Amino acid sequence: MKKIILCPNPIRDADLAYSKNLFQRLAARGLEPILSPHHYIPTDRTPLCVEPSLLDEQLRSADLLIGLGGDGTILHLARLAAPHQVPILTVNMGHKGFIAEMEPDDIEKIVDIALLDKPNIQERMMIDVHVLRNGQTVYECFALNDVVVRGTTRQVILEVYDDKQRITRFSGDGIIVCTPTGSTAYSMSAGGPLIEPTARNLAITPICAHALIAKSFVLPSSNRAVTVKITLGDEKDGYLAVDGSSFELEDQDEIQVTQSQYVTRLIKASERSFYEIVNDKLGGI
Repeated sequence: MKKIILCPNPIRDADLAYSKNLFQRLAARGLEPILSPHHYIPTDRTPLCVEPSLLDEQLRSADLLIGLGGDGTILHLARLAAPHQVPILTVNMGHKGFIAEMEPDDIEKIVDIALLDKPNIQERMMIDVHVLRNGQTVYECFALNDVVVRGTTRQVILEVYDDKQRITRFSGDGIIVCTPTGSTAYSMSAGGPLIEPTARNLAITPICAHALIAKSFVLPSSNRAVTVKITLGDEKDGYLAVDGSSFELEDQDEIQVTQSQYVTRLIKASERSFYEIVNDKLGGI
């Protein structure tokens, strides 16, 4: 029996009404659905639910993960699903929902896709992130979208390297290193390029740089390491955000970004191209 995990954001799906409806439809078609909300909900209120703490264990034997929420929910699920190579079918219950393939009104099509033995899967590049402090790794993570390095209230000095070659040095609010998937998020808002999501590139985008020469760069990702060194100075604070997960930085920390061995496997359910989605979601005419 095909095991399907439904992982809704309960803030977006009030009382899990939509998820329970989808659960019943999947079960009626002979599938084995499991409901595991993105945030904790007491199981005595929702007896169908498996607690989020058990989601990683459930993913080891899952055939499909259906993420119901906004892009933030999908980014979180991508990190959980990637090590188990479980494909994700994304349902937009947020605002823009740029990553999501389906909308809530597509519930019958969602069930039909869940029944497929060989759905159309699109692999998205992910990145590994390491923070080095005095030569020692003090933080590591991996992500689908982006890495943001910045100060909290004042400008900081940033040096950016491609392997050992310095790309740029500038003062400003910060810098974004993103994947093609992340190129339509914060990087785009900061003036970065849009990159077709199946590409294998890294984009580097300064945030409010106090230098005319500080522009975006697009690099090939294979066997390359992008390193960002942050100079905070006295009485300044800095932080790192990796797909929304934060880490406090110290003066002279080095943030190293490389292509990950993991990929996010998204089910391509619609016929729309990346360019159609860009024009639709981002205000084309």
